[in-house]
Parts: sequence; C-alpha cells; structure tokens
Amino acid sequence: MDLILDLIATVSRWTRGHLYDISLAIMATVLVLFGPGINTWIQQRIGGLNFIFRTLLFVLICAVGYGLAMIFLTPWVAKGLGYFNNYTLAPVLLLVFFLIGVIADRN
Repeated sequence: MDLILDLIATVSRWTRGHLYDISLAIMATVLVLFGPGINTWIQQRIGGLNFIFRTLLFVLICAVGYGLAMIFLTPWVAKGLGYFNNYTLAPVLLLVFFLIGVIADRN
C-alpha cells in the first residue's frame, strides 16, 4: 500500500509543476467538446438578424469568447487543481481525463 501511495504522491508532485499546461489541455478539450452545442445555441439566438450583423456577431462571440475563455478560465482551473494535496491530485486528474474521454466517446 505504501508503494501505491508513494507512486501517487510522486506523480502528483510531478504534475504540480505542469498544472497550467494540464489546465490548458482540459479547457481546450472541453471547448472542443461543447463548442458545437454552444455554436448551435448562439446561431439560434441570432438567427433572425441581418446576414452581415449575424456573421460579425457570430465571429466576434466565437473568436473572442472562446479566446477569452482559454485565457481567463485556464488559470482558474489551474488554481482549483492546485488546492488538491499530493495524495488526491493525480487521482483527480485521472478522473477528469477519464470523464472527458467518456463525454468525447458519447459525442
């Protein structure tokens, strides 16, 4: 049992130095998974507008919105993951990536 706990703590300490990159990967994957649904929702809301306004608004919302989400939400995810201790960080990351994989498989 001590070997498993030592392995978990070692992996957690290693990942702690890469939390920003891991958070960026999580955010990018979540946006890729939920992006089509968000785009459909936006298209439904602005569908009645003029073509030029609709196109400009859609590009602005998607480009700026997704960009700002990547820039501003990634540090929050990294900070949230940083609250886990060395015995829970690695299992939580495995669970998060497993859940992302399950959601990706269902799509």
